Amino acid sequence: MWRLRKTMFLRLDPNALDVLPVGVLLTGGSDHRLLYTNRACQEMVGQLELGVPIQEALSDVCLEDDFAPFDRVLETGDATTVEAIPFKYDEQGRLRFASLSMLKIMREDGEGLLVVAVEVTDRVAAGRPTGSVAGDQERLLQRYQSLVQLQTQAVWVADPMGAVSEPIAGWQQLTGQSWEEHRGDGWLNAVHPDDRESAKERWAGAVERKRNLDKVHRVRTPDGAYRHVRVRALPIVEDGAIVEWVGTIADIEQEWQEEQHRLLLDQVAAATANLADLDEVLRALAEVIVPNLADGCSIYLLPGLEDQSIPRPVVGERLVSLVPDEPMSTGRQVFSPASAFAKAIRSRRPSLHVFPGKQPPPGITPPNVEDWLRLADVNSVALVPVIVDGEVAAMLVAGACGEREPLGKAEVDLLGRMLDHAHDHLRNAMQFQRTQRIALALQNCLLPDPPDVPGLEVTARYRPSATAEEVGGDWYDSFVLPDGSMVLTIGDVAGHDLTAAVTMSQMRNALRGLAIDRREPPGDILRRLNVATEILYPEDTGTCILARLEYQGNREWQLHYSVAGHPPPLLVTQDGEARYLEDAVNPILGVGYDMPRTSTVATLRPGSTLLLYTDGLVEVPGGHLDAGLECLRRAAASMAGASLEALCDELLSRMPMMPVARRDDIAIIAVQLPRV
Repeated sequence: MWRLRKTMFLRLDPNALDVLPVGVLLTGGSDHRLLYTNRACQEMVGQLELGVPIQEALSDVCLEDDFAPFDRVLETGDATTVEAIPFKYDEQGRLRFASLSMLKIMREDGEGLLVVAVEVTDRVAAGRPTGSVAGDQERLLQRYQSLVQLQTQAVWVADPMGAVSEPIAGWQQLTGQSWEEHRGDGWLNAVHPDDRESAKERWAGAVERKRNLDKVHRVRTPDGAYRHVRVRALPIVEDGAIVEWVGTIADIEQEWQEEQHRLLLDQVAAATANLADLDEVLRALAEVIVPNLADGCSIYLLPGLEDQSIPRPVVGERLVSLVPDEPMSTGRQVFSPASAFAKAIRSRRPSLHVFPGKQPPPGITPPNVEDWLRLADVNSVALVPVIVDGEVAAMLVAGACGEREPLGKAEVDLLGRMLDHAHDHLRNAMQFQRTQRIALALQNCLLPDPPDVPGLEVTARYRPSATAEEVGGDWYDSFVLPDGSMVLTIGDVAGHDLTAAVTMSQMRNALRGLAIDRREPPGDILRRLNVATEILYPEDTGTCILARLEYQGNREWQLHYSVAGHPPPLLVTQDGEARYLEDAVNPILGVGYDMPRTSTVATLRPGSTLLLYTDGLVEVPGGHLDAGLECLRRAAASMAGASLEALCDELLSRMPMMPVARRDDIAIIAVQLPRV
């Protein structure tokens, strides 16, 4: 015969014992103060006074006054059973009997007893022995000892083969299944279809291997929704054989939701880390939201909103749109002052809109999106302001579609927490974007339009980098000297930020002044620029090409040029020959102080095209620059017959070789001589 361990520690909430089908009492201390009785005990003997010694609490119930077994169990720690104790008469005047089994427990506030009471009146009246009941009670005590180890609330019992053999207390309330429906393996029908097979396999494996079970799955509630429950089970062993399984079911939906929320927040932090481009940060955020929290998500940037008083229409730029089958693309959207969108901005608080009958009211989204809301069967929309450094910088719009449960307060709160979690990354990305806008505005102001020169076609192109932090140092210039010759120059200041853009403008203006100051070889002008660079910008370096194009008469042009660490000029003839002008190569600007710099002269044939460019056009991430140069040469040669405008546009579309990875600005200035 198995023996219970002498003492167990009770972590179980006593109120969890209310669902048990036998009487349970809990006592505390050496005077056995009554601390708790469950519902079955109250139905058996009525409401007992709590907080008093059990002898006093049972004075009107028990007909015997022998409470020595209580003292003995508390003193020795050995579980015991007292059979056929007489207690109060029933309504027919018949004396009733109960058997009590007692087990010492350790509570957080001290030691006490767990008492299990089973009525045996019918057995005593029939003259049958109550020993089997005592054995059942010992088994019950082992059940409850196991339940204490499981630290849970609800009880279920299965036979040695794993079939549920007794009604599961609380199961019908949880799932709506009756005893006839959930007995045996019927409980599986209440398990979510996606979880059913794994639940069946895990339980069968535990029974086969005689191992404990701990499994989380979803069960259907009477209203058709699903909740996560934790199912645990332990085998009850007698004489080395399993006689039954005792298990528990605990509703852990809130715990599961909180864990999922924590995982989503961690996922947001990981997804947005190390991203500087605002579009990338917002897209990474949206890709966590969809499909984990919503079926669709759009994020609108609100540039300059702090300067708007909002009653006028709100203009939002939709940077990200992860919405299934939606015809709208990213771009500018206009919202009326009375729209829910504008109201959410004014209040700086999220708003939730659930559509009865799935008919969205007007004013939540732009008018051209409202038809799509109906077609996509959207049942709810949440508007969550994105607040960065105290300003509403953007608006997140999330929606649930079809049979998905509409968004609720919990989802809106989680969206807000996700934005808070990504706040630092959003702030950094927006700062980079502001820097880029300032730099681009500065460059657009400082990079001039090419001059009109009779007989020549001159054009220029500038394309900023693909990422917000990579902006600033590329520049070009062209102007006509008093003698009619034209100066062409292009350069790149080291660095890709607003400082580089400012330094670029200063070096460009300095070169203009030096080139106009006197007529001398381009190398000599670059020597003087280098001296100025080292004095005025000692921490900066850069590259440059300075060229002067002179007409010699008889349709002949000469190019005087000097290169300071820059990719060489590309010359494309009218008949499709393309070659680099690789003479007059000198060190970069910012080194060598007053060292001499060489110049050279090239003769250009009619119809030739001269192309000056920055390295962003030819760089190959992880590869050698020569590969990019060769690619550019072949591309330009294949378009020798194209107009200058078409040539430059086509080169920008073809180059660089890996445009997705482009992390540098591109500047081009080109001139085409008259054709024959």
